[in-house]
Order: sequence, then C-alpha cells, then structure tokens
Amino acid sequence: MLRLGEKIVIVADAFEQNLPIGDYGYLIAYDRNPDNAFDYVIRVPQANRNFFVTKDDVEPEAELLAEEADRAVHEALIDYALSTYNEKLFHQLMNGGAEETPEKETTKEGMSQAEFIKQVNLRAWI
Repeated sequence: MLRLGEKIVIVADAFEQNLPIGDYGYLIAYDRNPDNAFDYVIRVPQANRNFFVTKDDVEPEAELLAEEADRAVHEALIDYALSTYNEKLFHQLMNGGAEETPEKETTKEGMSQAEFIKQVNLRAWI
C-alpha cells in the first residue's frame, strides 16, 4: 500500500477517465468506501485536478526509476558482451541468468518398445 504524500506516476487508465498517463502526482487520500472500485485519490499538479484511481493505475516513482536503471544496466551489459565477443556473458544475459542445460533428444532408435508406445498414446490423447 502506498503512503500518503508519496510521489507516484500514472501508468494506466483502467476506467478511461482521461488520466494524464506518464504524468506524476501525489497520493492525497485513501478511498475507504467498499462500494467504490477506486483505491486512492491523487492530486496531479500539472492538470490542477484530483483523480480517483485504482492501485493498478499508479506506481511509485522510485519503483519506476529502479526498473529503468535495471533495464539500462542490462542493455549496457548486452552491448559490452557484443562488443567484446563474450559469447558466454551474452547467452547468460539473454537467458535470464539461467545456465544452459543441454536437453536430451530422444530418437526412435534409442527408445524401448514401452517408451515408444507411451509416446504414441500421449500424442493420441492430445
């Protein structure tokens, strides 16, 4: 839950109420009415208006800045890996940090009769 007075950025407009997407605002109140779909009341200084918004429509500015910094670092590392021909680093970055594990390929010659029948039954079931 966001704190009162926190600087937020409008990232969506779920109820199509012409919110200024991309602009910043400040959280000024919680909407505690259980019959209402909105969670917060925000003040957008640039529009000089208050808006009722859902929690999915806004994100804290600090969170967005951290995500953008992570994305910039990731892109810089990819550029470095490409410029230095570091194939291992490039594959690690592109696979999300997961180690490459070679997958076993089963051939028809390597399968026993029971495995072959099981594979045929699985494909027939689908």
